[in-house]
Amino acid sequence: MSVRYLWPVLFAFALLLAACADEGQPSLTSGIRGQVLIGPTCPVVRQGSPCPDAPFQASVEVWNADRTDKITTFRTDEDGRFRVPLPPGEYLLEPLPPNPGVPPTPESQTVTVPAAGFVAVTLHFDTGIRLAGG
Repeated sequence: MSVRYLWPVLFAFALLLAACADEGQPSLTSGIRGQVLIGPTCPVVRQGSPCPDAPFQASVEVWNADRTDKITTFRTDEDGRFRVPLPPGEYLLEPLPPNPGVPPTPESQTVTVPAAGFVAVTLHFDTGIRLAGG
């Protein structure tokens, strides 16, 4: 086959591959988005002194509501932000501890994904630092 005729064949093949890639993969217009935070972050937390939680990069497992099927696992970006397409339904978000058994300790959260749109959630890790008297 001449090179002159090869380009149209390759172009047609590329178009066919692109069309097949989307077939059977509905684009989801629903899911969860949000951020993972860790806190408190100050060595001594005192009432009246601001000590905001900080963004935290983490891995998170997504389970169905009764925790019988793991749907997916994702990792946040370095600012703790994430966006995960999911079908509508109820899910359990379970952040994974970086060092199981020692702080920081993650807090799981149940979330309901709507039929359309992304529900915003904030997931938390507890550093174990406690409020000082005063």
